[in-house]
Amino acid sequence: MPDNSEQHRKRMARKKAVVDAAITRADQDKGLLLVLTGNGKGKSSSAFGMVARTLGYGLKAGVAQFLKSRRDTGEEKFLGNQPNVQWHVLGDGFTWDTQNRDADIATAQHGWKIAQGLLGDASLHLVVLDELTYLLKYGYLDAQQVCADLAARPAMQHVVITGRAAPDCLLEMADTVSEIHDVKHAFRAGVRAQPGIDL
Repeated sequence: MPDNSEQHRKRMARKKAVVDAAITRADQDKGLLLVLTGNGKGKSSSAFGMVARTLGYGLKAGVAQFLKSRRDTGEEKFLGNQPNVQWHVLGDGFTWDTQNRDADIATAQHGWKIAQGLLGDASLHLVVLDELTYLLKYGYLDAQQVCADLAARPAMQHVVITGRAAPDCLLEMADTVSEIHDVKHAFRAGVRAQPGIDL
């Protein structure tokens, strides 16, 4: 049975008091480290949404895509052409495509040098390190060095890291961690990647 209007008003008033108190307690500003992990779809899309938000405020962003080698995705076609975005595609393709560990390590280490430049640039409000977790999981990069570089970035720079199986060192130092779970995916039903949705 639906609540009557007075019960609803009282419940919403209580909720508003709780939310307002939480907003009042949140009185700090800092550069955030966000980790978007899990096996579900939408990690990179969420990160690129934050790039769009950053641009909406007239601020600058840097993007480093570590595994992808293709340059025809919708996000790069649009966001990569914006004047306040530095966009770097740094991969040779997925590891099951390259099948060459030594080459993958060399590519990852070259890519991390680019990322270090982004992390050292105080003019960048946001840096997205897309699919970085895989390079740590496979041991292509030294996790301690990556975490040290993240800790040494400018104080107000925000960083978003995406990818499955985020290592504990990232989870521990992150301010926000979202684990995205895969409940159902069209690809498993035989639907190819769709432009504007998956590409």
